[in-house]
Amino acid sequence: MINPTQVLLRLIRRYQAKGGGRAHFAVECNFEPSCSEFTCQALELHGLRKGLRLAFARLRRCNHPDALVKAFDPVPE
Repeated sequence: MINPTQVLLRLIRRYQAKGGGRAHFAVECNFEPSCSEFTCQALELHGLRKGLRLAFARLRRCNHPDALVKAFDPVPE
């Protein structure tokens, strides 16, 4: 049976390997770890449902294109 979490992780890793946001959107993430890495960590730590909920919450906060400093925002335990 296909594990949706593993499929999503593979897609995100492929996106990262091809350059991530810099290559696709000409922007750099305002957070450390990047939003895609945060999503991978959240999925691995919390599973599909809670991991996606945390990832979408992070993406909603990522709206400061003129940020001068990266904010450290790790995945909550």
